Amino acid sequence: MAKLETSLIHEGEHFNTTKSVVTPIFQTSTYLADDIASFAHAATATKSPEFYHRHGNPNNSQAAALIAKLEKKEDALVLATGMAAISTAILAVVKSGDHIITQKAHYAASLTFIRDFLLQYGVEVTQVDQTDNAAFEAAIQPNTKLIFVETPSNPNLDITDLEYIGKLGKERGILTMIDNTFASPINLVPADFGIDIIVHSATKYLGGHSDLTAGAVCGSAAYIEQVWRRSLLLGASLSPFDSWLLLRGLKTLALRVRQINENALALAQWLERQPSIKKVVYVGLGNHPQHALAKKQMKGFTGMLAIEVAGKDDTEQFQRAQAILSKLKFFHNAVSLGGIESLITHPASIWGAHQAGKKENQLSFSKGLLRISVGIEHIDDLISDFEGALDN
Repeated sequence: MAKLETSLIHEGEHFNTTKSVVTPIFQTSTYLADDIASFAHAATATKSPEFYHRHGNPNNSQAAALIAKLEKKEDALVLATGMAAISTAILAVVKSGDHIITQKAHYAASLTFIRDFLLQYGVEVTQVDQTDNAAFEAAIQPNTKLIFVETPSNPNLDITDLEYIGKLGKERGILTMIDNTFASPINLVPADFGIDIIVHSATKYLGGHSDLTAGAVCGSAAYIEQVWRRSLLLGASLSPFDSWLLLRGLKTLALRVRQINENALALAQWLERQPSIKKVVYVGLGNHPQHALAKKQMKGFTGMLAIEVAGKDDTEQFQRAQAILSKLKFFHNAVSLGGIESLITHPASIWGAHQAGKKENQLSFSKGLLRISVGIEHIDDLISDFEGALDN
């Protein structure tokens, strides 16, 4: 069996039916049929790569095959965005009257989909503290169909015990699903712990260059067929060009993530020593409350970390966080994560606007919290950039 780095280059090459070494962009919406029989087969086949783009595309098929290989699953489907992947994956499982268990800490758009959209369509939702294993089991109801987790969580960087969740799902006959965007399959393979469904915002680490949007769903072949049939109606097809960009990004995934891991740990260790930083949250640090669990189930600790600036109250923390943002040169103040460039955001500003107006949606983090996505720049430059911002 080929090693990871080799698979990233060659997996799914059979979908490239040309003589081009690099798979070309199949920029077409429809395909010629050789005869009536082949046309009928393509029209009814699951994920046919050469019928009509909403059904499939050779670029999409190759990207899906590669991601499925990375996540040790039978099959995968790529879609237009991470939220298309998350929403379609869930809607392929639940219907009105069903119940799902999720964490209190999730990506903001996932929370909005869970709290607002699903509830409007009669799906019951229970949110639990992801650090409390017993809370998941206590939340199970007779109509529970899905347990949906995210680890490390966004932006708190809490860890979910995947071995426990995988066993719980199997014992109780409940499907388990994880958003593996923050970790990436280089650092964490949820299938090793029995997780059934894996979703990604492929916009992030998988693409890696901040120039595409895409999502991915991985699971059994039978489940992916369900997701695909749901996607035909929802229509969130991934464009051929974005799929081609995703394939290009995946080729260097292992190299990028390993460099990012190394940079993030070094930066976190340096930030820990700065008096103007109240707290550094990084799962690779020994003082993270779940470091032992992270070390047990992760191969690397990702490029995601959070810092809380010092201040006597929320107002001062907010002001100091904004001041740091304004002084940084290499850390761009922009949303998203997982690219080759370092990014930094102020979650209270983003999440506050996203989830304002409801008591249950109050922020679960400080107004002085800054979320950092570390890139592949030289670590000396990244540290120097923060040093200048903190001095000012």
